[in-house]
Amino acid sequence: MSLERRRPLPARFTRIAWSSVLTQFAEQMALVAAPLAAIMVLGAGATETALLQVAQTLPFLLLSIPFGLIIDRSSPKRVLLASEGLRAATLACTVVLILTDRLTFETLLVVGFVGAIGTLGAGVAIPSAVPQLVARDRLMDANGWLELGRSIAFISGPVIAGAIVSFAGAEMAFVVATVACTAALALLARIDIARPAPQPARSAWREIGDGLRYVLSHEILRPMIVTSMIFNVGWFLIQSVFVVYALENLGMTPATVGTAMGVFGIGMVLGALTARPLSKRITLGRMTVIGPVCGFIGAGLLVMTMWIPTSTLAFVSFFLFGFGPVLWSIATTTLRQAVTPARMIGRVSSLLVVSTYGARPIGAGLGALIAALLGMDWCIAVAVVVFAAQLGVVLASRLPAVRELPVSDEEEASAHVG
Repeated sequence: MSLERRRPLPARFTRIAWSSVLTQFAEQMALVAAPLAAIMVLGAGATETALLQVAQTLPFLLLSIPFGLIIDRSSPKRVLLASEGLRAATLACTVVLILTDRLTFETLLVVGFVGAIGTLGAGVAIPSAVPQLVARDRLMDANGWLELGRSIAFISGPVIAGAIVSFAGAEMAFVVATVACTAALALLARIDIARPAPQPARSAWREIGDGLRYVLSHEILRPMIVTSMIFNVGWFLIQSVFVVYALENLGMTPATVGTAMGVFGIGMVLGALTARPLSKRITLGRMTVIGPVCGFIGAGLLVMTMWIPTSTLAFVSFFLFGFGPVLWSIATTTLRQAVTPARMIGRVSSLLVVSTYGARPIGAGLGALIAALLGMDWCIAVAVVVFAAQLGVVLASRLPAVRELPVSDEEEASAHVG
């Protein structure tokens, strides 16, 4: 790698990257602490924990596109500050509810839903801001660092949350998460992100429609949406019941449940560290296939725990769920940022967030229904079929054939004019 390619990323990007690490850490702490609190404090079962997953993911389905439009019309920084402040407030509220013995399952659903709105804002704004903070030839590096930071959070957050809940109670896990969110907010306050160029006034519905038509007509963006959506339905079919399934069927403890989710983060770290050297050996398109393949294999290994009830298979499964999809995320985010015109980056990012996160309440809701009617084992079995479908979609698309970083329609038109 040349010295030019090894030059440090801009300081503005470094601050947003560290704020992303803290945000993801707080989110992972809460995602582990909330179902454990529901089970250990409120006596919840598989159906209730699945409903909690629905509440924590539903804003991504309902509000992602409006957030994208807000970013295109204003500034990612404003959305980031408001989102992080909301997230910190809901985490602090959960601490107060537990300490005052006023926590109920209904209030846990409400604070989970509201807090997820803050997580959503950051999830849309950060990838929208990256092209403004780094040069085009550094997009892969920047996205790699963001995924590496997210991976570290996925390792440390669940493990620390599981240990804290086991030894100090759920309220202390939420205290640590609140501190992390507050630190992220302080970092974001120092970031200078330019406002987008003013556009002619148009109706919100027309602008949303333009973004939707652009994505659905694009031969690279369209399969990204479909694959991400199907993958996350399957992933949250598993996530919706995994805590209860692991405790009851695999003999795991809250600490080892956190460790299993931490192994997911280890896979993400290795995937993020592998992305750059791997991109020198295979094309960007082929890198996008690795995630769907690992997802399918991981689901198959988890199904095997029905007959071989060992935590080892669960650990390997979660490792694959982390390793492959992080390569998918780095490759597809870089492709998305490269082919999307700057004036539409917020809306396009929000549509990809809908496909990624908006599918999660669908998967969690399906998990709640299947668990209630048929039992937890059927959630795992159906997930294998879902993961097979997402692998089929990406293999049938143009994505595996992409050999180099393409340009957006806007840049291509500008080059022709020049």
